[in-house]
Amino acid sequence: MNSFFDPSTTSLKVCGITLAEDAQRLVSEGIAALGVNFWPKSKRFIAPAKAAEFLPALKGQILRVGVFVNAEPQQVLELLKNDIIDVAQFHGDESPEYCRAFAEAGHAFIRALGVKNADSISNLLDYQATAILLDAHAPGVYGGTGDTFDWNLAQKVVAENPELPILLAGGITSENAEQATRAVRPAGLDLASGSESSPGIKDFEKIRAIQAGIRAAG
Repeated sequence: MNSFFDPSTTSLKVCGITLAEDAQRLVSEGIAALGVNFWPKSKRFIAPAKAAEFLPALKGQILRVGVFVNAEPQQVLELLKNDIIDVAQFHGDESPEYCRAFAEAGHAFIRALGVKNADSISNLLDYQATAILLDAHAPGVYGGTGDTFDWNLAQKVVAENPELPILLAGGITSENAEQATRAVRPAGLDLASGSESSPGIKDFEKIRAIQAGIRAAG
């Protein structure tokens, strides 16, 4: 399993990559994972064909995560099998049955859950996910809002599932990355809006500050 999924330490995933040069700079900065958003309604959407122009060359240098919202399984499988991405992230209304088909086929995937209250995450083990991503509840938007949620709920999930990689998203910035890491101790922080100057364009001063915050949290 990729070290990004190690629950004993906190890594960084920068999501919403739209430019090949930003992807390469993430590798140079030693970032553990990047995300590309294949949901057409996202402000950070990238067409699979465009992503295929630069992601294959990054294999083994950074974990390549494809973000999907209620996609046809065949689209996801093609990108996995063609080695465009390493891991799928399901960020929509995908059912446990939808997700378990990928688990049974041996594909690593992240299931993102919008956290409104404790009930929102009561069935997280049903998905048989490689990792669970906890994000702010954003109906119809599916993440990238810059909103936070109650980190006490996330900390409880981490404490109750010590072997399951839990990723934390939702309103994390250079200003609160250290606090988020200390409070939750997730396997990873996942940022989109908090790592950019405009949707899909990354700000590497912010990214370096976020890394520094994670390191400061120990």
